[in-house]
Amino acid sequence: MPPGTTLLSGLQRSLGLMRGTGVNPSAWNARCQPSGPSLARRGSSLSTRAALPPTTGLPRLTWPSRTHEAGMLREADIDQAVSLCGWVDRVRNLGAMTFLDVRDHTGVVQVVVDAGSPRALHDVAARLRPEAVVSVRARVRRRSDPNPGLPSGAVEAEPSSIQVLNPVQGGLPIPVSASSPEGADALRDEVRLRHRVLDLRRPQMALNLRKRHELTRCMRRYLEDEHGFLEIETPILGRSTPEGARDFIVPSRVQPGEWYALPQSPQLYKQMLMVAGFDRYYQVARCFRDEDLRSDRQPEFTQLDLETSFMDQEAIIGLAEGLMARVFATVLGVEVAAPFPRLSYSQAMERYGCDKPDLRFGLEMTYVTEAVRGSDFRLFADAVAQGGIVQGLRVPHGSAISNSRLKGKGDIAAQAAAQGLGGLVSLRVGAGGELEGASAVVQGLGPSCLQQMGEVLGAQPGDLLLFGAGLAATVHKGMDRVRQHLGRSLGLVKDSAHSLLWVVDFPMFERDEEAGRLVALHHPFTAPNQDDIAQGVPLAECRAHAFDLVYNGIEVGGGSLRIYRRDLQQMVFDAIGLSREEAALQFGYLLDCLDQGAPPHGGMALGLDRLAMLLCGASSIRDVIAFPKTTQGTCAVTLAPAPVGDDQLAALRLQLVPLPEKSPGLEAHT
Repeated sequence: MPPGTTLLSGLQRSLGLMRGTGVNPSAWNARCQPSGPSLARRGSSLSTRAALPPTTGLPRLTWPSRTHEAGMLREADIDQAVSLCGWVDRVRNLGAMTFLDVRDHTGVVQVVVDAGSPRALHDVAARLRPEAVVSVRARVRRRSDPNPGLPSGAVEAEPSSIQVLNPVQGGLPIPVSASSPEGADALRDEVRLRHRVLDLRRPQMALNLRKRHELTRCMRRYLEDEHGFLEIETPILGRSTPEGARDFIVPSRVQPGEWYALPQSPQLYKQMLMVAGFDRYYQVARCFRDEDLRSDRQPEFTQLDLETSFMDQEAIIGLAEGLMARVFATVLGVEVAAPFPRLSYSQAMERYGCDKPDLRFGLEMTYVTEAVRGSDFRLFADAVAQGGIVQGLRVPHGSAISNSRLKGKGDIAAQAAAQGLGGLVSLRVGAGGELEGASAVVQGLGPSCLQQMGEVLGAQPGDLLLFGAGLAATVHKGMDRVRQHLGRSLGLVKDSAHSLLWVVDFPMFERDEEAGRLVALHHPFTAPNQDDIAQGVPLAECRAHAFDLVYNGIEVGGGSLRIYRRDLQQMVFDAIGLSREEAALQFGYLLDCLDQGAPPHGGMALGLDRLAMLLCGASSIRDVIAFPKTTQGTCAVTLAPAPVGDDQLAALRLQLVPLPEKSPGLEAHT
């Protein structure tokens, strides 16, 4: 066996899994699946296989301990004998001297093999490659050329021995060292995910996961130590319920033909815990949704889930504000002032076109629907006649923005068109305050409408005014995209700012045009606004006791007060078209609980993945999850999902049948 070869590396070579072999891992995975008799029944055949190679000549494994951490060495440690363990971060061989940067989870320290070191140390150092695992015994001394960029930069280690615990034989598929000139951040995501173990070893990724841990620990301490919350686990295997997204389902072996569903949230369990009398519950909960993926979405995700009894909306919001203030102070060292600003849902949609606005910059919008009602400008007139809206956006000092960007394939017009909003209308404010634009627009609107539009928007000389017209949903989406694009392209977004905002008073329902019925905007267990109920507002038009927390334009949490009476819960089920029989089948256990002394309760959840991403300054939640899935929902390291053996399928009474050729793959049927 060649030097440095281990049984594991030999096995990897024989399987063709080493980098650069050209063997398709998926093909090998398929060949490895058992078929016919189970592995258990074939166990006796192992004795007839080729004998394993002898262990003679294998390197001796040792498990050394460190006395100090590399990144924590300081001037106070000078002249101390230390034992360091970690990875070789960088090697600089200058002939008579070799400089090694040794890295562990705390950072890097310089190890110097100089002219006075034994020949054996020079020989070992000369063979080292980056990412080799080493144990170094050394004396700490003062550096003659301190490096202020390193926490340990005032000292260095003079080794008496260097033990190579695991060498690196060849080049690495991705760079690990922070000092690497090429940098792993420039690599494609699929390359980083395929070599995730090395990617996680990079200092930036390690820092991300440590910040995430600090975030979770801070939340636990705040809830438990200061507010008396209990962490209670809820089931992972439950029943499928209509919660909006598609469920991941798991077949039952002991109940043939029956299926579990993985939880999209612990919503119903935590409500039942309130009925059970556990006044303050929380959980760092794993949740699962089978939906299309993107940079801030994964099929399995984590949320901080909490529920309380005998707390109103103001109390829950206050609790969450204290939690977020503690998180920002602990994780970022930033003070955020509470209470956070609030907008109603209707205010957010009118001013910003979305229910999660980024308030780090201005560019507020407003409706000019009434100002243009009755005008002869066809685009606006048709929108108003069809029950739509006209929304205006004022860009202060926007006169420098060229018309080419506002029409056709211009970048600003394209943002609106991408959301189905065609015909972005623009007007400019002249030196005398008059509105100028295309003749068809100016003549169609007329002086009176133009004056009212300018007054509503607060137009000033040199401003640019942009308008979208049509159905409210389309206009909101298009104008929101335009506003966000302008904020970035004009340099208005303050990257260092922390904008926290509550959006409240959401509608209870929205209409699903495809299904032709109402659906709950949040979920059907949210209580309707009691002021609306008292004023006789029809349930379908009520606001909800619901609230979302927005951070820098991204929703990071949401909650609501819950329905705690059976009669009202049944009315909500009726409103969304859920029959009494379906309600009893799907949610009968919850309805029964509501009849058994359910207390007033409410709660919320914070998305840990998204919040960690934002606190780390990462661009994707994949950068704060140890082993995330790809956009195809696969694990690039383990190649999951993967086929299973016929014996496993038989135990579940499942059979695989080919799908039509247009949809290659397999489908399971009972």
